[in-house]
Amino acid sequence: MDVRAYATAVAVCAGLAGRLPDDALSAVCDHYAGGEPELAESTLLLSLAQERIGIIEEERRNIRSILGNPADPDLDDVPLVEEAPPLAYRFGPVGPADAPGTEKADAILSAEAARHGGRRLRRAWREPLEGARDGATWVYVLQVAEGTDTLGVRAGLSSRLWVVSKETWPLEVVVEGRLLPPYQAAALTAAREVWSA
Repeated sequence: MDVRAYATAVAVCAGLAGRLPDDALSAVCDHYAGGEPELAESTLLLSLAQERIGIIEEERRNIRSILGNPADPDLDDVPLVEEAPPLAYRFGPVGPADAPGTEKADAILSAEAARHGGRRLRRAWREPLEGARDGATWVYVLQVAEGTDTLGVRAGLSSRLWVVSKETWPLEVVVEGRLLPPYQAAALTAAREVWSA
């Protein structure tokens, strides 16, 4: 996968955050980051088709451009929609009284962030709205420097979080100063800062 195709894969993954289930999106991102585009493609197309997640024409073109086989018939099984659906989550800076504690995750991600080009780490509480595919949870957003491999950082930090504390909070890695897709923009706007360089 060349640099341009990888950049397109990053954009596709970012645009599907909040639409694909968390586990499916993580698998797609991890496969791309691990240099396994065939597995990423299979997971992506299967998840979109099985979950009946509609994509717009621009997304279809972008996905087709990164497929090993641009004529892959599995892409035809993915519904085409006129416009992307509205965000199915609401974000806030604090969670409810019974929300899980974040002390371990905060410490682990803060300690690792600088080594991965991190500038700021923020955390928001995510609540599902109608049509959401996942439940309420903490979501972390790490802002990184330009030129950082966002999928690689996401995979590395998510793995570290699981190995050290057995936690799987969703983590979005975004380039500081860039225009963000709706999901990441909403999370970042509502988030509370945990760490900064």
